[in-house]
Amino acid sequence: MSVNSLRRAMLGFIATAPVMGLIACGYRLRGMVDLPFKVIAITGNPSPPLRADLQTAILTGTDAKVAINPKDADLILDINNDINGREILAYNSNGQVSAYRLNIRVGFRAYDLAGAEIVPESEIYMTRDIDFSVSTVLATDVQIQQFLTLMRKDLATQILRRVSAAARAPQAKSF
Repeated sequence: MSVNSLRRAMLGFIATAPVMGLIACGYRLRGMVDLPFKVIAITGNPSPPLRADLQTAILTGTDAKVAINPKDADLILDINNDINGREILAYNSNGQVSAYRLNIRVGFRAYDLAGAEIVPESEIYMTRDIDFSVSTVLATDVQIQQFLTLMRKDLATQILRRVSAAARAPQAKSF
């Protein structure tokens, strides 16, 4: 075996070792959300970006379709509120803002056409901290918008996962 062959084999082993470690510990990518519903309608008053992110998450992350008319849907996802906020987290020694906390709060419920609640009134709240510098105001504004976009996408996926978990959970029987 030549030195180059041995070197290539060692580099190959070193490159695949982290992947093998992840596989061995049971790590796997999220994949699709398994919803027992075929058609979902989004009602209420979500912001246009959140509505678009929910529709994208439904169409790309599930086997379901999005209905325009709630009467055509198996599940109705009612977004009660969608609030974005930004609060000052820290000041520097000159009294200028040095960090913000971005937050998004989404209230929702999910029910089927018969009116049976799949997910009762619930709320998902997400925060992200971001550093701020007066010298880079425009870049920070772009970065804040990117953070909010990523947060909304993550919230859309979390909402679908919560609906999926609630739909698959055994329902309590009342006597």
